Amino acid sequence: MLLEFVEGPLWYVALTIFVVGVIWRIFSIVHISIKKDLAPAKGSAVKGAVIANVRRFFPRKEILSKGRFQIIAGYLFHVGLFLLLFFAAPHILFIEEKLLGISWPAMPHWAFIVSAEMAIAGLIMLFIWRLIHPVLKQISTKDDYLGSVLVFIVMLTGCLALGESFAGLRAFHMLTVELLMIYFPFSRLMHAFTFIISRGYTGAALARRGVGV
Repeated sequence: MLLEFVEGPLWYVALTIFVVGVIWRIFSIVHISIKKDLAPAKGSAVKGAVIANVRRFFPRKEILSKGRFQIIAGYLFHVGLFLLLFFAAPHILFIEEKLLGISWPAMPHWAFIVSAEMAIAGLIMLFIWRLIHPVLKQISTKDDYLGSVLVFIVMLTGCLALGESFAGLRAFHMLTVELLMIYFPFSRLMHAFTFIISRGYTGAALARRGVGV
């Protein structure tokens, strides 16, 4: 009964809030009133936006030398989470049944375990870094900590529910996923979508002024 509810009505409520919230946030950002730059362009803004997005996926040498722990943790978490979201067999099946109607090959069980360990280890490392780094600790808010805890609970319950031996575990996992989806658009987790806009805008502005991105 609980599983039917969380995978039925509650899922569609959470999905609606997630989609509408994300679109609203992106629309709000894109339509912020920005004063037009009247200076002659010295470079291609589009090219600058693309280059900035591509290059920022790889840390610069000066940043790598000073923030190696944070960078390693970030890659572990984000790569692991990406693999879990889109290549775990249960997720592919769910996406096929509830969203897109299509499927693709899933990663083997051992790869799921490795990806889960990467994501969880990376998240814990980032959480610890937020607690011990003096500057990061000062600028962190309750939202940062709550978002991290929610993501951790979702991943943990997902691992526990992998065997699907107990419907209650699967229902609890789905419930935590839906709570995260409802919370997502109103939190800093939105950077999962807005980082492209932010990097693109910065790269476009710099390139237009003839500054190397």
